[in-house]
Amino acid sequence: MTALDKKMILPNGTILSNRIAKSAMSENLSNRYHAPTPVLIEVYKKWAKSGAGLLITGNIMIDSKAIGEPRNVVVENRENFELLKEWAKSVNGTNTHLWAQINHPGRQAMEQINSCLKAPSAVPLKFGRKKGTTKKIPIALNENEILAIIEAFGNTASILKEAGFSGVQIHGAHGYLVSQFLSPYSNVRTDKWGGNLENRSRFVIEVYRKIRARVGNSFPIGIKLNSADFQKGGFSEEESMEVVKILSKEGIDLIEISGGTYEAPAMMGKRKESTIKREVYFIDYIEKARKITSTPLMLTGGFRTAAVMQEAVASKQVDVIGMARPFVLFPNIANDLFTGKQSDFTSHIKKTGVKALDGAMNIIWYEAQIKRLGKGKKPNPKLNPWWVFLRYAWLIVAKKLF
Repeated sequence: MTALDKKMILPNGTILSNRIAKSAMSENLSNRYHAPTPVLIEVYKKWAKSGAGLLITGNIMIDSKAIGEPRNVVVENRENFELLKEWAKSVNGTNTHLWAQINHPGRQAMEQINSCLKAPSAVPLKFGRKKGTTKKIPIALNENEILAIIEAFGNTASILKEAGFSGVQIHGAHGYLVSQFLSPYSNVRTDKWGGNLENRSRFVIEVYRKIRARVGNSFPIGIKLNSADFQKGGFSEEESMEVVKILSKEGIDLIEISGGTYEAPAMMGKRKESTIKREVYFIDYIEKARKITSTPLMLTGGFRTAAVMQEAVASKQVDVIGMARPFVLFPNIANDLFTGKQSDFTSHIKKTGVKALDGAMNIIWYEAQIKRLGKGKKPNPKLNPWWVFLRYAWLIVAKKLF
């Protein structure tokens, strides 16, 4: 495993001990007041011992009035500062970095917990098999609100740095606010924040610059970026490449590539035969991106076997291997890779048999497994998805989640 356990030096001089990273995924483990819980902190203590060079948290929201999921952690002030410090300390005694993923959901938020949805433009989300279900129409952000959100990103990053996190990642993918600004489908503004790509990318550039000004040059900043939105009229691969060039020039430290939105979830559909053979989603994109930037690239989505991970890094197409769900069912994954104890981390969860449920079921099934880890239990690959779903539905009905 010489390629995978090799150190990675980021542009600002930060050193990752190896090339394995836990990518962000929904934990949904805050308390009702959106503070980190002991269960959440214990999960990261367990993952810190996995041998990975980098752990990236799930969504940390920058504004309590804009929450993606019921139990997202929110950091908008120092109210829960001591708990944040405990979370940051979860990696103490290891060679693992802990970065906080910071996010604003924009229009992609639950209406039950957000009295008002704000977005670049008044364009609603559309769901359903034929995209016929339209969610609440968001209110277009005005200039002052946009500037306030940019300031909030910087504020949250500054607090997290002070708490002891070793880096932050901007969530610029999967249809959240940064992604909404980049997409001509969801951003139909006619001012300096919309229109051509230069204007649509202004928001993410200003967010990056604000964070950099608040945390300094020695503190790593990464971004999770869509390779494309995979929907008609959305953010294209060509535009994504241009944003990679822009952010690289700005000095960002790590670009994680993903793709799709909740309207068009790219990692749940069919893949080309060439991609299936290599396991990984977006590998064709990363090969092109490697030619236009020297900024470290992290690829997430589909990695399951040691041989494919090794080849991806050894070929120098990818600098960091990102995995999320394998960390849940194989919490010692990096150590197992490096020692050769295990080389295949493929797993299949049972399906409910109801297509309309199985997409959402994947998320809450893995959240249930994360909760098990935080309570000191082992993951249970045989966990019945119907039991998970019914319990989740009961929590909603009983308003235990809100």
